[in-house]
Amino acid sequence: MTHIHNGADGFAATALDGFCDVHAHLVQRIRSGVMRATATPDGKVAVVIGGGSGHYPAFAGYVGPGLADAAVAGDVFASPSAKAVYDVCKRADRGGGVLLMFGNYAGDVLNFNIAAERLRREGIDTRIVAITDDIASAREPARRRGIAGDLLVLKLAAAAAEAGQPLDEVARIARHANDRTRSFGVAFGGCTLPGAEAPLFSVPAGHMALGLGIHGEPGIDEVAILRAGDLATLLVGRLLDDMPAGAGTHVAAVLNGLGGTKQEELFVLWTSVAAGLRNAGLESIRPEVGEFITSLDMEGCSLSLTWLDDTLEPLWTAPCESAALTRGPTIPTTPAPRVEEAADQAAAWAPSSPASRSAGRAVAEAMSLLAATLDGAEAELGRIDARAGDGDHGRGMACGSAAGARAARDAATGGAGAGDVLTAAADAWAHRAGGTSGALWGLGLQSAGRAIGNQGDPSAVDVAHAARTALDAVMRLGGARPGDKTLVDALLPFVETLERESANGATLARAWHAAVQVATTAADRTADLLPRIGRARPLAARSKGHPDAGAVSLALCARTILKMMEHENV
Repeated sequence: MTHIHNGADGFAATALDGFCDVHAHLVQRIRSGVMRATATPDGKVAVVIGGGSGHYPAFAGYVGPGLADAAVAGDVFASPSAKAVYDVCKRADRGGGVLLMFGNYAGDVLNFNIAAERLRREGIDTRIVAITDDIASAREPARRRGIAGDLLVLKLAAAAAEAGQPLDEVARIARHANDRTRSFGVAFGGCTLPGAEAPLFSVPAGHMALGLGIHGEPGIDEVAILRAGDLATLLVGRLLDDMPAGAGTHVAAVLNGLGGTKQEELFVLWTSVAAGLRNAGLESIRPEVGEFITSLDMEGCSLSLTWLDDTLEPLWTAPCESAALTRGPTIPTTPAPRVEEAADQAAAWAPSSPASRSAGRAVAEAMSLLAATLDGAEAELGRIDARAGDGDHGRGMACGSAAGARAARDAATGGAGAGDVLTAAADAWAHRAGGTSGALWGLGLQSAGRAIGNQGDPSAVDVAHAARTALDAVMRLGGARPGDKTLVDALLPFVETLERESANGATLARAWHAAVQVATTAADRTADLLPRIGRARPLAARSKGHPDAGAVSLALCARTILKMMEHENV
């Protein structure tokens, strides 16, 4: 359990503040992450990594000479927002382009890609490599998630960037390294989010979970705990069974502790892992044993192997210096100028009509009600999400809606129209919540805001059109379809009903009431579905019989707005 904190909401940011203070010779704090405190030459490829917090030393612990130029930090187990990724990349860019690397999780893929598109529009050449090393998460390599293999791929690509290689070559090496990296892990006990009283999952006494995830996802199977020698045989055997084509005999090996397993235990295990590798004819080059990609206080470990070749081996042994990994001679550096963060400027709202400003105040009131409702539902939504996901949905929805409510209030107070109030809430929600749900709610609210505009009092038909615009954006960029067991399964019937009822002349409240009923039923029926995308997909069977947290929260939000409409006789 995570005992030391000043409140769950500020845990990740406060931990990052402390980390940067301790390691000020290597890193400096910037908004949404950290970057090197040492200067890098103009024209160097900027290697930017990131993901949710709770995995220390990933990701901030790998910023430094020979490794990453910067790291983006989301909340605990939640991907950083697209704005956060964009802001950090803008700081890190030195004119040589940007390579973005992260674990292959839906929220990270969505947010990092949105940020990359914006960077490219501004003329910054940006490449993306989503790391896919976890063989337990999918048969198809492209659908696998990233776990401790993140470190290996980062080290190899970053060494190439440090040597002055151009972006094309650095990106090629990153993809090549990812193709040759495999990981498999086990867990003896679950992890507990800061402020929570129970772990996200548990393992029966005397058993271990196979194929764990690093966001609190439970394993894909449970077996009796093995002795060290037998556990090593299991780990090595699983990786050898999935050996990449053309693999050689030299490997980079990382035996990784997940946060609650002692270093001495890992050393005991390594003796048998090393013997297993030798017996398979493999030579381990500069192996690493310790905590490299953790999951808060999870008990367990993972083994990662990268099959090296003539290109990768010298990159693996190349010098580097960071808070968590240092090897070889010190790379000469000079201090970089300290980053001065500009104060946020007051927003300039588009011209709006009195009716739209009045509607904007109603939107702000609705956002406040949503925030209160989602704060009260945080634990339950997290419990639902933890059935097959990582349990962060409740936290993300509570934090995102609270930020959205503050932004909406400020916009409405500042005289913004309904459209601008919605888009202000969207940006704040997405940035604070992070993760897949934060990105999708940000996209949906932003699209709805643009559709509503800032002139006139929106009619029921206008609201239905805005809801359709939001749905289209979520499906286009999020990739979900009906039956995938996501919020789309509740949002689609909600929108269709809202359109039909409003087109038939129903008032907004009556149309919304009918749509809420349909959406609530649809959310409940997601219990019968198996997830086909996202973090829950590898553990699909575990979610059978339980509704999707995203669909449930969407229906809950719709019901909350209905209460406001009925009270005000909209």
